[in-house]
Amino acid sequence: MQRLDKLLAGTGKWSRREVKLLVKQGRVLADGAPAPSSEEKYDPETVMLTVDGENVFWRKHTWVMLNKPDGYLSATEDGKGKTVLDLLPPDLQKLELFPVGRLDKDTEGLLLLTDDGQTAHRLLSPKYHVDKVYYARVDGCLEEVDCRAFEMGMTIGDGLVCRPAGLKILTAGAQSECLVTLREGKFHQVKRMLAAQGKPVIYLKRVAMGKLTLDEKLRIGEFRLLTENELNMLRGNMEDT
Repeated sequence: MQRLDKLLAGTGKWSRREVKLLVKQGRVLADGAPAPSSEEKYDPETVMLTVDGENVFWRKHTWVMLNKPDGYLSATEDGKGKTVLDLLPPDLQKLELFPVGRLDKDTEGLLLLTDDGQTAHRLLSPKYHVDKVYYARVDGCLEEVDCRAFEMGMTIGDGLVCRPAGLKILTAGAQSECLVTLREGKFHQVKRMLAAQGKPVIYLKRVAMGKLTLDEKLRIGEFRLLTENELNMLRGNMEDT
């Protein structure tokens, strides 16, 4: 059972103070009857709430899929630049969402935002082996020897130990294209691994986390909520091995 003001404020559309006023004005119905108080408690799984005649759907946690553009920091705040939260509308910004992991400022693609700390931690932990897949365009011609180096894992010159990863060559030439699959997310890892092979990254985009792929309909900078099927897909990836 949860207080009405907490349930409605959890949607991001109203503050608790605003909910109190809505209830006082008789604009909030619970199971078809005017809510007697903003402090009244209801079962969020069963109660039918409406505000001004519109249904309000409660979510325990919010999950957002964002097609991150270049130039935005994967952070909740920064005094020097724009963050990914600046791409969200005010109602979602009120929910105290945070990025699930980081993408570099100049890296584009799939970024999840949530207020579900436990699931986010499991998604990022190497313990649960959730693959992260990146599309990269590099300066140089990728070869099978590069694929084998990724498969074996590598220690980069500054001492960074990288676990075995996947490298699939899409096109080979002066500027090769590839897919890189990681099961960890160390600082600048894709860029540093490719640079260690003498193929510096020109462009980088994350396209998948586990079985969840970036929605092709989302243009750069656009977002949408995850569906229940997508959430179940994510959770299904997180098997303790």
